Amino acid sequence: MKRGIKVIPSLFTTGNCFCGFYAIIAAFNGMPYRAAVAILVAILFDALDGRVARITKTSTDFGLEYDSLADLLSFGVAPALLLYTWALEPFGRVGWLAVFLFVLCGAVRLARFNVQVAERTPNRFMGLPIPAAAGLVASYVIFALEVPKAPTVKPVVVALAVYVLAGCMVSTIRYRNFKKMTLWRRKPFGVFLGAVFALYIFVLIPEVAFFVVFLAYVLSGPLEWTLVQLRERRETVADLTE
Repeated sequence: MKRGIKVIPSLFTTGNCFCGFYAIIAAFNGMPYRAAVAILVAILFDALDGRVARITKTSTDFGLEYDSLADLLSFGVAPALLLYTWALEPFGRVGWLAVFLFVLCGAVRLARFNVQVAERTPNRFMGLPIPAAAGLVASYVIFALEVPKAPTVKPVVVALAVYVLAGCMVSTIRYRNFKKMTLWRRKPFGVFLGAVFALYIFVLIPEVAFFVVFLAYVLSGPLEWTLVQLRERRETVADLTE
């Protein structure tokens, strides 16, 4: 600390923290849409601070701890309070216990990530990253508020989904890590066309696109785990029959 801190990455982390705090205020003031948008903006700041730190080679232990505290606020407490004030408050104890479990599992997920440096798998996360869980919550709120024909989901289903997200965060299911993905290197022309199409969809129907992307990512981990288990079982049966 006597040598100072890296200012630029810390400013992005501060932006993350500010968005999380604003989301809490907006949720308490009955503005769920603004709270959800603030959480999505916090995810952008969170992605940028790590990318900037890696590009400028300014990663520090202080930055790691500061980022984790900001993530707990923006992606743990903020989405939990948003869900509680928006859908789960009528459930009383069951509602606030569900969102408390979300916050608790998010904190455990962050702590485990910080201490398991030697056990990390390249390009993989162990357990659902907390920004992805928060992104699914925020994008679903926007989807439900902005899409007139969106199917109505009962609060009890929302509560069950919160329990599932909490379990995914502390699970050992592997999720893909796209943080080191680079787009400035040479790519096939099809990748460019896919990126243009994705950008078009996000501009055209962002309230649907964000929800679909986050939902697909959350489901990708269990789906890949299931496929791996089935493949290993088939290989075991094939070895026994030889």
